Amino acid sequence: MALLVTPLGIEEVRAHRTWFLCLGAVLIVIGTIAIGSTELMTMVSVIFLGWLLTFGGLFEIIHGFARRAWGGFFINLMGGALYAVTGILMVTHPGVAAVTLTLMIAMLLIVAGTFRIFVAFSTPMHHRGWLILNGAISLFLGVSIMSWWPSSGLWVIGLFIGIDMIFDGWTEVMLALSSGSSGGSATA
Repeated sequence: MALLVTPLGIEEVRAHRTWFLCLGAVLIVIGTIAIGSTELMTMVSVIFLGWLLTFGGLFEIIHGFARRAWGGFFINLMGGALYAVTGILMVTHPGVAAVTLTLMIAMLLIVAGTFRIFVAFSTPMHHRGWLILNGAISLFLGVSIMSWWPSSGLWVIGLFIGIDMIFDGWTEVMLALSSGSSGGSATA
């Protein structure tokens, strides 16, 4: 017996197809600009994150003082202070913050890649090759970033954001194009 499967929200995509196409095109253009200006994009991203942490920390401190009777006052105060100080340091020293974050990204990729490869070889599973490939790519990226560190800290974050925006844009474009104008139901 065949089931009728309707992709969730495809009618919405079809109804606003032009919007999805435009959004995708804008993301592709902005992502391309980001890749062309990786240092600037890295600094903008780090400063933006710094301001988010600063404001989040201040709100948490205000919340702590407003709810002093609550037993979590000290946690709110210390957590908020940590967020705010970290954010201020990121805003005032974006280059150092970018280099530090890039080092953490490189270490994460190296550890994650090594772990994936280890699991792929030590655990019986289907599609082991994909996990090995995933681990190898993560390991390669981590080692590559680490070999260029600390100078990689000034461009890696911007490059990653640009690549992500381009892929996100193409996803929106392809979603709009695949929605078509005909029926959205498929037979499984």
